[in-house]
This record gives sequence, C-alpha cells and structure tokens, in this order.
Amino acid sequence: MGIIQSIKEQGMNKLQVISDFDMTLSRFGCNGRRCPTSHNILDNSRVVSEDGKKELKDLLHYYYPIEIDPERTLEEKCPLMVEWWSRAHDLLAQQKILKGDIAQIVSESDVMLRDGFNELFDQLHKYSVPLFIFSAGVGDILEEIIRQANVFHPNVNVVSNYMDFDDNGVLKCFKGPLIHTYNKNHTVLQGTEYFQQLSTRTSIILLGDSMGDLTMADGVPSVENILKIGFLNDKVEERRGKYLDAYDIVLESDETLDVVNGILRYVLTET
Repeated sequence: MGIIQSIKEQGMNKLQVISDFDMTLSRFGCNGRRCPTSHNILDNSRVVSEDGKKELKDLLHYYYPIEIDPERTLEEKCPLMVEWWSRAHDLLAQQKILKGDIAQIVSESDVMLRDGFNELFDQLHKYSVPLFIFSAGVGDILEEIIRQANVFHPNVNVVSNYMDFDDNGVLKCFKGPLIHTYNKNHTVLQGTEYFQQLSTRTSIILLGDSMGDLTMADGVPSVENILKIGFLNDKVEERRGKYLDAYDIVLESDETLDVVNGILRYVLTET
C-alpha cells in the first residue's frame, strides 16, 4: 500500500502511466476463446494469403513457447525473438497489404479492449496524465483499435512497430528499430525524448503481461515511485511465482481494468 499512498501524495502532476498493449490493455480471452493481438489481427485477416497464414502460424507455434518458457534466460530468448519478429514482418511485407485496408481489418476482427478501458483512458485524459503505450505489436493496428474505441486522446503516445508503405499505400517493410517482447526499454526509444519531456513525472504506474514489460520505464530519468501491475493470462500455475516476485500486484485471469481503475480513482481524487 505504501507505493500507492506515495503516488497519491506526490499528486497527479507527477504521475504517468506506462503500459503494454496486447493482452494488457486488450483482452487475452472472452468466453473461453482467445482474443487476437495486433499481430494476430493482421495474420488472420483476409489480406494475408492462406500460405502466408500457415507460415505465420508455424512461426507462432515454434517461437511462442520459447517466449514464455520460464526456464530459458533472457540472453537465450532475445536473438530468437528478433528472428521471430523479423521473419513475421518479412512475411507480412510480401502480402502487399494496403494502408487503406487497416481500418476495415480492425473492425472485422475479434479484438476487445479490457472491460473498463473507457474509464481508464477517460480518467487519464481528464487529469492530463500521460499514457505511454509501449508495444511489440503492430503500431498501425493498435492505433486503429484505440481510434475505433474513441479513446485516442491527446495524452496517449504510442511506440511500436510501424509499417512502412510506399507511395501507393502498399506495405513494403516495417520501420526500425524492431521492438520485441524483451527489448522494451530505452534502447529502442530513439534519444528517449518522450521521457525527457516528462522528466518531472517521477511517479509511474506500469501495466504489463510479460516479464519483458518490466523494463518499459527504464528510460524515465528519475523514478521516485513505481507501481508494477502484471496481468498473468496464460500458464498461470507455472508462472505465478516469477510474476509475484517481479510485479507488485498480479492479476490472474482478470479480463478487466477494475483494479487499475480503482487505484487511479484513489490516486487522482483530491482528499
């Protein structure tokens, strides 16, 4: 409770929220079915050929178990994640995806933001608290998800993997630097201008669903308080110990933002 109290005492002008997107702000599942990540939305859409879909699925089945394997070290995982994302991006670039199709691809998908997303985005906007979304997903897709949910407020800033389209609006490649699950730190934030501008915002609420999300605040110049909230979505029993060691609060199989919203309500209301 001490951290939350400190954040409240420091006040809303000192606060910023740093969050992962896929399976953190978006839902992991609904009624027993998995919800798509921003990559899945593209992979499963009509703009990817059947062969492309199969190859992307094969990559997922090979690399995802490595990504969440509690026995493997970060040193082992990192090069393999770079390999996975690079191969997936190359495959997508071969599909001649049109920029003009993105909005429809998103609206036709089964993506869902977590219950309570409106309150989260609206509270942060109302109190001018910056929300920094740091995602290893596809930036163009996740921005469109937020836009279609009508919560893309001016206080929201996204760093992610963005597509690079040619003059005809056809995807040719992805822009660098590549962001994967385990390099979400200041090394991929060019010059970390964003965090420099917010250098007075020394209280952080960090939201993530993987061990890689724990480094998202590394670029913040001088952190005074940090509250790390982790969503444990998958392989709950075997990963619980690691999450409880790393995060201050661990939410197991919780598809809502109720806990986060409750903390924000407490922190942002004047006493």
